[in-house]
Amino acid sequence: MNDLPDVNVLRDQLTGPLFLPGDPGYDDECATFNLNTPLAPAIAVGAATPDDVRNAVRFAAINGLAVAVRGGGHLQPRSGVGQLLLTLDRMNSVRIDPVRATARITGTPRWSQVTSAASEHGLAAMNGSSPTVGAIGYLLGGGMSPVLGRPFGYASDHILSIDVVTADGELRQVTGTSDPDLFFALRGSKGNLGVVTAVDLALQPVRTVYGGGLWFAGERLAEILPVWRDFAAALPDAATTSIAVQRLPAAPELPEPLRAAFVLHVRYAYVGPAAEGERLLAPMRVLGPVVLDTITDLPYADSGTIHHDPDLPLPYFDRSLGLRELSDGTLAALVELTGPGSDCPLVSAEIRALGGALDRPPAAPDAVPSRGLPFQFFAFGVGGPDEAQLMQGYLARCVDVLSPWAFPRRMVNFVSPEEALTPRSLREVYGAELYDRIVAVKEKYDPDNVFRNNHNIVRA
Repeated sequence: MNDLPDVNVLRDQLTGPLFLPGDPGYDDECATFNLNTPLAPAIAVGAATPDDVRNAVRFAAINGLAVAVRGGGHLQPRSGVGQLLLTLDRMNSVRIDPVRATARITGTPRWSQVTSAASEHGLAAMNGSSPTVGAIGYLLGGGMSPVLGRPFGYASDHILSIDVVTADGELRQVTGTSDPDLFFALRGSKGNLGVVTAVDLALQPVRTVYGGGLWFAGERLAEILPVWRDFAAALPDAATTSIAVQRLPAAPELPEPLRAAFVLHVRYAYVGPAAEGERLLAPMRVLGPVVLDTITDLPYADSGTIHHDPDLPLPYFDRSLGLRELSDGTLAALVELTGPGSDCPLVSAEIRALGGALDRPPAAPDAVPSRGLPFQFFAFGVGGPDEAQLMQGYLARCVDVLSPWAFPRRMVNFVSPEEALTPRSLREVYGAELYDRIVAVKEKYDPDNVFRNNHNIVRA
């Protein structure tokens, strides 16, 4: 990577900037949401056009470099030796077609940009819980909307077309008709098959949502969990809920009652009239006093406030697990791990209740492995490298204690780096049949594994 003439050849082909280690702007270009996963590529390219992406991919392929994309989401590529990093923020745009009820998402806009633009036309995007997540990266992992998922399915179900630069440097517009194998594999494989520069996405005619959060004192965890489980099981597809056991920091951006608080956060969203949403919520309302209640009729653009996810970069460690059931034993294990008598150091341990349209097959086959998954467990702890042993050890304990109730699949967007270190571990996430189907497409479009600094899907 000291071959400066070659780098200058690439630089001359670009509209956007090229950074080498030590250059002014290099650190900002490589910055990630998780401060524990810094990137240190040999070359960082700030692509300003699809042609920039094509030229960078061709340069990397010729020179034997891996290509990674920092897409603006929370799940970032690995920092490998000899990596060319692409950032797409300079390409960001969101264009809404209100007549067709679609969005064209280019580059790496965050969901807040997409939902804001769509809401101006009375439409809703299939966004995730955090407004700061990059839309395209989320879509490539399937994407489970905590508001629209149970009513309408995975976000990737609503992708109409994908613009992708494959390992040969070609820009392709891919649909279920033009390239059914590539269209299948792109939706769920999380960046293994190319650099996605744009997506056309169908939107939903939703203007408002009845939702928000109820925060109960954490000491009531054992009392409230069984009620929430039964409440979640009885909800119609138009309603969605999750819970999170939280030990929150004394952060000024939090509402005062939540600062340094130990709480159980019940999240709730209903797509429909507020009166019916409130009626469905009754089993949780009767549980009595709460620390904070934010449930109200929200403009859809404010749906990101329901989960109240962190919106600023921070150092964290995380793990996930699919769960097949929430038996009394499962809930007792969660209380043991996170309850008032535990030594839990984690900021949050959550369970999302899935089902509804998330279990239905898409119109065009895709690579999302988690259809039929009843519950998703996800936990994270905040701390720097000096706390890695503590946090990773406790997260591993959570997964081990809950493993008797594990479901064989889980949502791709929750898979942590520790859970995707080998092809064998990823094969378990997808299941053998689906994994092998993705590998066949990968070997067709990326035979040299140019796109490998990620949760790499290769023959096991």
